[in-house]
Formats: sequence, C-alpha cells, structure tokens
Amino acid sequence: MNTAFFNPIHWKKSFLVVLLLSFVLIWFGFIDSYSLLARFELNSKKADLNEKIEKLNASSDELKEKIENLNNDAALLEKIAREEYGMRKPGETVYKIKRTK
Repeated sequence: MNTAFFNPIHWKKSFLVVLLLSFVLIWFGFIDSYSLLARFELNSKKADLNEKIEKLNASSDELKEKIENLNNDAALLEKIAREEYGMRKPGETVYKIKRTK
C-alpha cells in the first residue's frame, strides 16, 4: 500500500494550497460567527429595523403635530373633550342618541 497518499508531507504544494483555501472559504463563508451568511442576515435585519425607525419617526412627528394643534386650538380641544369623553359645560344637559341599524 502506498503511504504517500495518506501522508500530507508528500502531497503537492498546489494541492495543499487549494485544500487550505477551500477550508478558509468554507469557514469564513458559512461556519464562523462573522461569516458572510451571518453578515447578510444581520444586514437584512438592520434594513428592516431602519425601516421601522423611519415609520416610528413619522408617527412621532404626526403625534407632535396633533399635540401642538391641541395646545394652540381651544375649539379643537373642546370638540374632542365633548365627543370622546362626554364632557359638558356647567349648566348644559347632554342628550345621547342611540343609533339603530
């Protein structure tokens, strides 16, 4: 039996280089915790989170605008207090009308 086949010392240098490069590519491509696959997944999650941040910032801006409108418009504040919370002025009588379908 030829033992040179199983002994890495007798292998050709080009074969060893190809073997080493293959191992390195597989390791850094798929196995390592900072592999290309893991980086791709993290970049995808980062893009999704940035999208969520933009939506939340837009929502926050809308809410700030509503707060500003409520602080500056007494009629709007009164309308919301009457319609949503059933508040009334002293001496007023509120009649609630039920709608039937």
